[in-house]
Amino acid sequence: MKHFAELISRLDQSNKTGDKLDALVDFFEKAPDEEKVWAVAIFSHRRPKRQVATRQLREWAIELAKIPDWLFEESYHSVGDLAETIALLLPPPTQTHNKNLGQWIHFLRALEKLDDLEKKEHIQTAWDSLDRTERFVFNKIITGGFRIGVSQNLMSQALAKVLKLENAQVAHALMGNWNPQEVSFSGLFDQKDGLMDISKPYPFFLAHPLEKLPDELGQVSEWQAEWKWDGIRGQLIRRKGETFIWSRGEELVNEKFPELLDLAEKLPDGTVIDGEILAFREGQPLPFALLQTRIGRKNVSKKQLQEAPVSLVAYDLLEFAGADIRNLEISVRRKHLENLHLNVSHSNFHISQLIQSGSWEELTRIRSLSRDHLAEGLMLKKLDSPYESGRKRGSWWKWKIEPLTIDGVMIYAQKGHGRRADLYSDYTFAVWDGENLVPFAKAYSGLTDAEMREVDAFVKKNTRERFGPVRTVKAELVFEIAFEGIQDSPRHKSGIALRFPRILRWRKDKPKEEANTLDDLKALLKTYGG
Repeated sequence: MKHFAELISRLDQSNKTGDKLDALVDFFEKAPDEEKVWAVAIFSHRRPKRQVATRQLREWAIELAKIPDWLFEESYHSVGDLAETIALLLPPPTQTHNKNLGQWIHFLRALEKLDDLEKKEHIQTAWDSLDRTERFVFNKIITGGFRIGVSQNLMSQALAKVLKLENAQVAHALMGNWNPQEVSFSGLFDQKDGLMDISKPYPFFLAHPLEKLPDELGQVSEWQAEWKWDGIRGQLIRRKGETFIWSRGEELVNEKFPELLDLAEKLPDGTVIDGEILAFREGQPLPFALLQTRIGRKNVSKKQLQEAPVSLVAYDLLEFAGADIRNLEISVRRKHLENLHLNVSHSNFHISQLIQSGSWEELTRIRSLSRDHLAEGLMLKKLDSPYESGRKRGSWWKWKIEPLTIDGVMIYAQKGHGRRADLYSDYTFAVWDGENLVPFAKAYSGLTDAEMREVDAFVKKNTRERFGPVRTVKAELVFEIAFEGIQDSPRHKSGIALRFPRILRWRKDKPKEEANTLDDLKALLKTYGG
């Protein structure tokens, strides 16, 4: 545990990628194998099942620290993170330990068979043998709330350096349904052809946003253009008579999309398709809001299947006749995909349309029509590009249309997490409905560090009410909120929900009276909503 606690401390001390990479390399070179495999699992979101409720952690920490409830709650609101608050308030340890990360996780898993009193005794005894940083990590493992800025790609880079493997090999080994309780650190990477586990997907190739003029990319004839669909990125795998549907977030989603399981029955063995899962009917995509009714449900009802039918819109073929073809040029992979589509007739199998144009000017005009097609913009892919791993610049770009925007007044604020735990950085915004302000969105990204500190100072000086960690503030600051989509939502007071809201800019030039209205939002809903 000391190795892992030291790693977390180093990762928290710097935002520089190079520093984080060095810290990861040091850890993977020094830590025991059992600790390393669980570290990989935690960083790739394979965390152990929670055995203790946060309410219990609060109560047991208050008892051990011998402080009143109000003091704990005030400390928590100040710190902004439960795991850190407990680590700071507990008295110094009176014991020591020699457990590594894996052994502590086994310790926590064993709590499942204990009653609440026994759980309390075990947790308090553990706290009494851990130093402050170890307690913080221990608590984070219990609550599952790690936010330490380690991407899958960064971890893959560190492991590749230590293991002397290619980054793509490591990234592929980390994909799929592996279990840290059943695989050793060396066994995780000991896969000669990378396909010993037939369910294993390939690492997704991700595009960078295009922030320059497209003509700087060269001749338009060198690029493949297609719509950027707003759905769920996924891989449909058919191997040895079995089907696996993976989301980009590495969730196995077979049970959510029975239509695609039926489609897979028609695919030849040794096929892996990369594409977008969309709500789809009569050859046209449907609003993302309909797809959302299928997300998060284990059992899909007959009514949902009828109201929100889904299809796979394919745009790449990664495995063909059992062979990994990612190194082939996309123009070649596309021909294989087109042939597959011709030979597999299924109402839920579509191929992403290629957009033909003779110039960047013409393609720019086509891009402006994206919302008419329920698309977010265009994807640009170099015709000679292989299918790489992760997000790399150069050969794939996402050329999104400008977001929708609305000006809202900040009415609530809450402290953030991680390095923002001491700042009010999570905000709720409202629009005018007559003389009243109605909340319509929450956002926490888009401000610079300096702006965030300025807003934090405003919140502290202009707090009107307190509701736990939330502060009601003087309605004065106006911000332009950008978002990708808008839809009806009876769950929200405004009756409207936004997709991917974030702060575009602080409108210091605009008084609160000139912020937008609920009618403005409804007009956007009528034009662009689903």
